[in-house]
Amino acid sequence: MLCLMDPYVEKILTSRVYDVAIETPLQKANSISRKLHNEIFLKREDQQSVFSFKNRGAYNTIFHLKQADPALTGVICASAGNHAQGVANGAKHLGLKSVIVMPKTTPQLKVEGVKALGGEVVLHGDAFDDAYAHAIELQKQHGYAFVHPFDAEHTIAGQGTVGMEIVQQHPEPLDAIFVQIGGGGLAAGVSVLIKSLWPNTKVIGVEPHDAACMQAAIKAGKPVDIGPVGIFADGCAVRIAGTETHRVCAQYLDEVITANTDEICAAIKDVFDDTRAILEPSGALALAGAKKYIAAHQWEGKRIAVVTSGANVNFDRLRHVTERAEIGEQREAILAVTIPEKPGSFRSFCQLLGERQVTEFNYRFSDSEDAKIFVGVQVMGVAGREALLDTLHRHGLEVMDMTDNEVAKLHTRHMVGGRAPMINDERVFRFEFPERPGALAKFLDTIADASNWNISLFHYRNHGSAYGRVLVGIQVPSADSAAFEACIDGLGYQYHEESDNEAYLSFLR
Repeated sequence: MLCLMDPYVEKILTSRVYDVAIETPLQKANSISRKLHNEIFLKREDQQSVFSFKNRGAYNTIFHLKQADPALTGVICASAGNHAQGVANGAKHLGLKSVIVMPKTTPQLKVEGVKALGGEVVLHGDAFDDAYAHAIELQKQHGYAFVHPFDAEHTIAGQGTVGMEIVQQHPEPLDAIFVQIGGGGLAAGVSVLIKSLWPNTKVIGVEPHDAACMQAAIKAGKPVDIGPVGIFADGCAVRIAGTETHRVCAQYLDEVITANTDEICAAIKDVFDDTRAILEPSGALALAGAKKYIAAHQWEGKRIAVVTSGANVNFDRLRHVTERAEIGEQREAILAVTIPEKPGSFRSFCQLLGERQVTEFNYRFSDSEDAKIFVGVQVMGVAGREALLDTLHRHGLEVMDMTDNEVAKLHTRHMVGGRAPMINDERVFRFEFPERPGALAKFLDTIADASNWNISLFHYRNHGSAYGRVLVGIQVPSADSAAFEACIDGLGYQYHEESDNEAYLSFLR
């Protein structure tokens, strides 16, 4: 039985956040509600002055640090974005110095945002873990107070005021509340408050499918390092859930689910269509999860709140969002289809599509008997995609569904026609390079210095995030495999071998 007097309830109700934060609206999302057949409310934390909920917990923590030590002169934190701006803003309000250690890969938009709030920015390392370690060193050297982004009681309590406002703004209990999870501060604070006051309301956490640290912690019974995490929803790219956030979330969350990149992109589009606001990926994560949960459980007529947690998105990242939103909405199928290499074949194929619109078509002659085409087709949901596949199969066409194939969607669709049958010993890898000067040169120099391995394929796209995605083909004789793998391991870049990927074998090999 849940305790109505959990100590966090008092901490949340007495949190000091409104010196810098505003009470954000709980806004009815009319078009989303109609589409999902449920009453959907958006808790608009993207409307905060720093465009995310982070200033609540950051300020509450800094305020209590100052209360405990009136002689305190400065605070320090490690962050790649939203927490950094919350700390800088809170410190400025209290007349304290703020030092923000950020990875060198941090988008300039967020660096400038911290500087505009009076924060001293220190760029260090390629990832959050590097910045965090350096921040701890600086804290020891200068005696600043460290402000953790999620795993601190006053931070959790400050974030919990989001839940307090939902209760005040919707006096009758909701059926469910969906909240994003990075390290778990927001989910912990909201869930403990909501469950203490509305015990029958479901509180469901949502994580990126490739950064599900809280799911892993709850399953293991303690925080665990899940290894390299996905970077699309960078505000939630956390490898290890907090000790305290895990304790609270394990007790109060009803469930933790995940959403993938395409589902997040679709949710960004949904919010834009409804409000004309553009959320960052982590800001749309809770809605992506809510849509998925509603569909899976066939909910109708429920009253549901979704926390839209942030809007700090680089404009150029929207290219990637628009590409993937239709797939996330289940309105586009990406297919590899083999048709006869003869006049009229494409026309016959299009006739099979009926009224469906072709969104993409890529082809290059490579065989006198068969033509391999890469095609995008508009469909109406999963059922529409399955109906299309059934139609093509019934007419004797060889079809591969690549709608969920990451290499096909990120790279191959832009490279179809690049077959090289004369290439021997080719291995293909998908790399993530830190998006900063010298990263690519480091890779090329390492390969060149190590041996005479030849780069036979290279494709790169910048989506405005901290890391660039690169597809590379390298000719490596089998006798050199061990040396080659040791070489690329030594680079320290995250990578996945894609030599057996259907997209590569169908269009590039």
